[in-house]
Amino acid sequence: MATPSALRSVGLAVLILLAFIGFQVCTYSINEYEQVILTQFGKPVGEPVTTAGLHFKLPLIQTVNRIDKRILEWDGHASEIPTRDKLYIIVDTFGRWKIKDPLKFYITMRDERSALSRLDDILGSEVRNALARHDLIEIVRTDKTRKPAIDESMAEIVDANPLPPIKIGRAVIERDVVNEASPKLEQFGIELLDIRLMRINYNQRVTTKIYERMISERQKIASRFRSEGEGAAAKILGNKEQELRRIESEAYREVQKIRGEADAKAASIYAAAYNSSPEAASFYQFMRTMESYPAVLSGSTLILSTDSELLRFLKTTTPTKTPPPTNPPVP
Repeated sequence: MATPSALRSVGLAVLILLAFIGFQVCTYSINEYEQVILTQFGKPVGEPVTTAGLHFKLPLIQTVNRIDKRILEWDGHASEIPTRDKLYIIVDTFGRWKIKDPLKFYITMRDERSALSRLDDILGSEVRNALARHDLIEIVRTDKTRKPAIDESMAEIVDANPLPPIKIGRAVIERDVVNEASPKLEQFGIELLDIRLMRINYNQRVTTKIYERMISERQKIASRFRSEGEGAAAKILGNKEQELRRIESEAYREVQKIRGEADAKAASIYAAAYNSSPEAASFYQFMRTMESYPAVLSGSTLILSTDSELLRFLKTTTPTKTPPPTNPPVP
């Protein structure tokens, strides 16, 4: 048989175990990132418990429902949205939110999965409405003060096709979405902190049109460059021809000047030789006449009078002079 001391030990152990079990079913702990809604038979009781630490509850009839109080993530689905200028773009969005009123959130949403589904509906609709009210240039640029970086190759395209002015920019559109969606989410105990457009892609049809426009703009610039090049080439060729004619005219003038000076000098030499003595003049006239015969008589048929000056040296015979005797005759 068990001794009284053993029975007392067993009873003490049972009491300790029951006390531990009772402590477990009557208490609960809350972490720093949690808040708790107590429900009794499925209905919330009391105020939300937001203080971290150990808390008490009624055993068996009260249930602890833990709700996260950290900043939560919402990742929207990529969807095709038309802009005000009738361009279809594919927009992917994301946002940040938190549970501001846990009691209202529990009553309306119960859990985060239901909240994310409602966020998809509300935020997706507000993003679509906001983007449909603005042109694509407003959605692409961050704000109206930011200017696009344009290199030299793109400067010609921008000058030929200037971008429309940016009135607000994407940051203002995102704030408008937050302002429009926040009142609709407050009724579910949700506070919308921020929403951003993560990625913007063109629709395939829009991409084709953009490529065609880029090709057209490049061809226009290339055509202008070619026309400017052809104009510059024509100008260079014209200057070359003008310079060539100037050089030829100056060279011709210089040749004629030199030739005239040479002819004048030769004429002066001939005149000096002609006037030096009658014999030299006759010889000069004879040589000039002989030099003219090949040019005048070659390949030509001429009928000339015997009195022609040209044939003067051909018909005239010069008498042979008898040298004087060396010794005079004896009388």
